[in-house]
Amino acid sequence: MAKILVVDDEADLEVLVKQKFRKKIRENIYEFVFAQNGQEALEKMHEHPDLDIVLSDINMPVMDGLTLLTHLPEANPTIKAVVVSAYGDLQNIRAAMNRGAFDFVVKPVDFEDLEVTMEKTIQHVRQIQDTIRAIKENNILKMYVDENVLNFMTNKEFESTLLKNEMLEASVIFIDVCGFTALTEQIQANEVVQLLNSLFDKIVNEIITQGGHVDKFMGDAVMAVFRGEYHLDRAIDAALAIRQALADTEEIKTGDKTYKPAISIGINSGEMLSGNIGSESLKRLDYTVIGDAVNLAQRLQSAAKPGQILITEQVYHLAKESFNCQQVGEFTLKNKANPVMTYEVID
Repeated sequence: MAKILVVDDEADLEVLVKQKFRKKIRENIYEFVFAQNGQEALEKMHEHPDLDIVLSDINMPVMDGLTLLTHLPEANPTIKAVVVSAYGDLQNIRAAMNRGAFDFVVKPVDFEDLEVTMEKTIQHVRQIQDTIRAIKENNILKMYVDENVLNFMTNKEFESTLLKNEMLEASVIFIDVCGFTALTEQIQANEVVQLLNSLFDKIVNEIITQGGHVDKFMGDAVMAVFRGEYHLDRAIDAALAIRQALADTEEIKTGDKTYKPAISIGINSGEMLSGNIGSESLKRLDYTVIGDAVNLAQRLQSAAKPGQILITEQVYHLAKESFNCQQVGEFTLKNKANPVMTYEVID
C-alpha cells in the first residue's frame, strides 16, 4: 500500500481525491492523509513517518508549497513530492524542480494523468527504500558475519566450499568476562549490553590483530579460532594482549557498586573438525570447529581464575620456549577420565 500526503488549502480537493480514488482506497492500494498548508504537512509527516509521496499545491497560507519542498529532505529523506498547482508557468515549474520536486501536474487536474504520475513517483520511492533497506541489511550482516566470510560469499565456489567439512590443526581460546553475571542483577539492561559490548570490542580487536577470527559469542564469553602458521603463538599473544587491555580498563561505577573488568582464559591446540553444525530444517547452521581439543579449551577456561590463562601440559611443551609459564596443578575436568595437568601463561 502506498501512503500519500495531499497538501492543499482547497477543502473540496480532499472530497474530490477520495471520490476519484475510492476503489483503490477500499482495496488498500492507496491511503491518503490531508493537510491544508506546508506547516500542517510537516506535522502530518511527523505523525506518519511511513509516508511515500507528497502531492502539494504551491500557493497556500502559513507555509507555501515551495517552502515545504525545502523542508522535505530533513523531515523524510526518502519521500518525493509532486507539485499540483494552477501556476504552471515555466518559472514556477523550474522553482519547484530546483527545490527537489519529482514532477509537476497542472490544475485543473487530469486524474488519469495524476495517477500515472503518482505511480511513477511511488515506484521511484520504492527503489530508494529498497536500496536503503539493502544497505542496512548489509551493515547488520557485517555485525554478525566475519568480513572474510562476506568476501568468501561472493566467490563462485562459495556454495560447494560451504558444504565442505575438514579436519585441521588449529588453536582455540575461550575468554570469559569474570563476574559479569552478578553485575547484570545490579544495573539496567541497556547498560549491561553497552558495557559488555565495549569489553567485547577490546577482546575482538586483539583477536583480529593476531590473525584469529571470532567463532561465536556465548553470553559473556568469546570463542576464537587461530589457524595457519604459528597459530598457537598467535593465540597466546592474543590472550596476553586481551588480559592487559582489560587490566588497563578503568573501574566501572554503577550506583554504590564498582566493577573492575577481568577475564579468565583457556587455550588449547590440536586437531579439530571444521564444518557446518546445526539444523538444516531450521535453516540455522553455524560454521564452527568441534572436537575434544575445543571442549578441553572451554573446560580450562572454566577452571581458570580471574586474570589466569590456562593451558595443558602438552601445550606447555609447545609454547615454553616462547612464553614464560608456571605449573598450576592438576584439575579434574568434565568428561576427562584422568586429571589434567595445567600451566599458567605469565608473559
